[in-house]
Amino acid sequence: VQLVESGGGSVQVGGSLRLACAASGLTFSMYRMAWFRQAPGKEREFVSAISWSGDRLYYADSVKGRFTISRDNAKNTVSLQMNSLRPEDTAVYYCAAREYYRTGEYDYWGQGTQVTVSS
Repeated sequence: VQLVESGGGSVQVGGSLRLACAASGLTFSMYRMAWFRQAPGKEREFVSAISWSGDRLYYADSVKGRFTISRDNAKNTVSLQMNSLRPEDTAVYYCAAREYYRTGEYDYWGQGTQVTVSS
């Protein structure tokens, strides 16, 4: 299984970025997908998740109303549209996958993509 993130970069406060995660080696439509992030010196934290069918979306309070998660099961991709970015959004963003019927820890992780928001 491979999860490969892309789309990170540097942006100014208030700007936007769109992250993408391409999945391979798994039956993508059977997996709940999520985004996590980890800032320097901090623990990894949940950002957003989407059910296998795409009809249930979940967001951390810190990103609600600014970030939008989506998926394309035909293309095995999950995206995170990030708007109104803030310096505190600076982190390495990770894509993760978990089989739809399981709870708890995620099964697979990507290598991460850096997002830097500067003022």
